[in-house]
Amino acid sequence: MSKTKYYFDSDNLEFVPIKNTLGNRIYRLSLFLISSVIFGAFITVILFNTDFVDTPKEIVQEREIDNYELQLKVLNKKLEQVESTLANIEKRDNNLYRAYFEASPIPEDQRKAGFGGINRYDYLEGFESSDLIVNTTERLDILTKELVIQSKSLDEIELLAKNKESLLSSIPSIQPVNSSDLRRMASGYGYRIDPFTKARRMHFGMDFSAPRGTEIYATGDGTVTRADSRAAGFGKHVRIDHGFGYVTIYAHLNSFKVVKGDKVKRGEPIGTVGSTGRSVAPHLHYEIVKDGVKINPINFYSGSLSPAEFEELVKIASQENQSLD
Repeated sequence: MSKTKYYFDSDNLEFVPIKNTLGNRIYRLSLFLISSVIFGAFITVILFNTDFVDTPKEIVQEREIDNYELQLKVLNKKLEQVESTLANIEKRDNNLYRAYFEASPIPEDQRKAGFGGINRYDYLEGFESSDLIVNTTERLDILTKELVIQSKSLDEIELLAKNKESLLSSIPSIQPVNSSDLRRMASGYGYRIDPFTKARRMHFGMDFSAPRGTEIYATGDGTVTRADSRAAGFGKHVRIDHGFGYVTIYAHLNSFKVVKGDKVKRGEPIGTVGSTGRSVAPHLHYEIVKDGVKINPINFYSGSLSPAEFEELVKIASQENQSLD
């Protein structure tokens, strides 16, 4: 049972009971509801404009941000693996591939160079995860640059490898006459007795004594630049340009098996032994020219002789005897 409320009547100096009418009740209820709504709205505005309470949209956004940060961290882990793999390739590139093909290594500061000048990542700053985003973006840019440098290096290595293969097949490396066809190795590179003047003079090639008609072979891949008898003293002779500064000369031939402009392979017949030109007996006079300078052919028979045969050839070639031309 509700208590009866009174008010003091100052005129009559007495307490008079307050009548609780329906209108009073409605008035008080309305006042309470209005006050509650205003207070609730005020509190809601306060809470939504502070960090104490997140709106549903903010909660979704935070979850998305957390997910993006997680993906960026996973991406950075993968970047570490890619960087490690690329570093290994770069190390082999400098210390193995480029060293083998006698190419200068790419400097480390060139491989790892960043991007100077203005701040190219300023548009990524000012956000909650800016440091992580900027760091990841920069790593991707540097990695992309390193990959471009490495790709160009591998293209260069591929070209060097092709040139190396061509060089190895072009360098004169076999004996121009089979050992089984030789009567003897008549004279080597160096000072020898001239068979006509009996004077001591420089002999710029090696003389291989063999029966007339014995086949002569190209000692390396190349292009025939001469096959004629217009060189003084050489008689019928063949010249082959092997590229890379190498030229070989085959003199005193009996006959030709090639003509000027022919492409020849190592071991391909190019003519036969004879005694044309300034010669005293059937033999092949063989010379090697490197960058315009005549050099000793004795160092270029690695592809056709056994160690014992090569040792015997060196011994004979070193003797200062009479040449055949």
